[in-house]
Amino acid sequence: MLIRRVELDAAGLADVRIEAGGITAIGAQLARQRDEAELDAEGAALLPGLHDHHLHLRSLAAARASVACGPPQIQTGTALAAALHAAAATLDQHGVWLRGIGYHESVAGEIDRDWLDQHGPAQPLRIQHRSGRLWLLNSLALQQLEVGEGGDPLERLAGRCTGRLYDADDWLRSRLPRQRISLHPVSQLLASYGVTGVTDTTPQNGRDSWHDFAAAQARGELLQQLMLMGDGSLDAVQDQPGLLRGARKFHLHEHELPAFDTLCAEIRQSHRAGRGAAFHCVTRTDLVFALAALCEAGGHAGDRIEHASVTPPELLSGLLAQGLTVVAQPHFIHERGDQYVQDVAAEDQPWLYRLRGLLDAGVPLAAGSDAPFGDPDPWAAMQAAVSRRSRSGTVMGADEALTPEQALALFSSPLAAPGSAARRVAVGQPADLCLLDRSWAEARRDLAAVRVRQTWRDGLSIFVR
Repeated sequence: MLIRRVELDAAGLADVRIEAGGITAIGAQLARQRDEAELDAEGAALLPGLHDHHLHLRSLAAARASVACGPPQIQTGTALAAALHAAAATLDQHGVWLRGIGYHESVAGEIDRDWLDQHGPAQPLRIQHRSGRLWLLNSLALQQLEVGEGGDPLERLAGRCTGRLYDADDWLRSRLPRQRISLHPVSQLLASYGVTGVTDTTPQNGRDSWHDFAAAQARGELLQQLMLMGDGSLDAVQDQPGLLRGARKFHLHEHELPAFDTLCAEIRQSHRAGRGAAFHCVTRTDLVFALAALCEAGGHAGDRIEHASVTPPELLSGLLAQGLTVVAQPHFIHERGDQYVQDVAAEDQPWLYRLRGLLDAGVPLAAGSDAPFGDPDPWAAMQAAVSRRSRSGTVMGADEALTPEQALALFSSPLAAPGSAARRVAVGQPADLCLLDRSWAEARRDLAAVRVRQTWRDGLSIFVR
């Protein structure tokens, strides 16, 4: 295929030839080969396909079929009740499970089974908190799960089940009706943003997940290259075309941290298998604990910090000493910034989702959406990295703002080396590409307004607008 008149590196127009999955020629007015397809880019920017370095594919697929239960779509308890009843009205039979996502206490406070029984529909109901750590279940759901007097991880007050379930996704999943949700719709959505590679960071991914994702790619259901993080069982798998073994994922919570010696032993085990360690860190305490564990266990080239939601200056030296990469979510400043002003301690607010400060210190930095817990649109995330504005327009951490080019680079590094040099459109490189609907000079004025015209992975078109 010959793509004519593309803008490369904002440095004038050229033609680009794609053959056998790679870029074989770049030049001015390349001669068309016999039977070669042509596309006129009309001066629009051609970029390497974007990489989302942190998301959860299965959860994103499930979320697309779920009811939004929190901001910005839902702001009040009344609105939540109305949304749940409206969704229940579309179900074709009684007793079908209804799934909600994104709940936050700003909507109706610390709700429980009694609130859901009173205000929700007469269907088994489970709602996930925005943090991803908590499920809220109504009484019909508890009945279907055959919850008794104990022996389960559900919260109880004075011996009575509240319907609140913390950090027990595996327990819940094992008891729910089995339902396979296709990845194809979310894979197409990501392709529409120009995304050709993703890293799934779900801690529970194991060897079964590895085989499931490989099968989804073989069926053409998953269009992107995938790096898969997960548990220790992935130590034994080997990379294959389009599917890479990622770091071992440790999901830290400051109120329930793992035994330090056990954590260090697990880090060493995966390091011996050639895997890095990745740590979910959303508080100072999480980050201090992760740095201490890595200092004790020793580092590895693939070690990384996910989120680094609060990174005060005194912890930068620890990141550098351990050679860590940070994978951040700059769009959370936009999506959740107004709530952070209320919920996050004042002394931590200047260090929320740092960007420029990390780059200036020499810390490798990449970005991911954390979808479905964040918007999967990388262009909105890039704009948030540039503007640092909340939904209400409040600027948070103005000194952390990036240039549009730096923001683009957050999504342009290789899956296996996030935060390293951004990939480029060059001869000899894989034809993982996205063609914008405008030049870069126009795109950089408002990255959130960018639309992708066409996306290729290994030279095959996976999206056309």
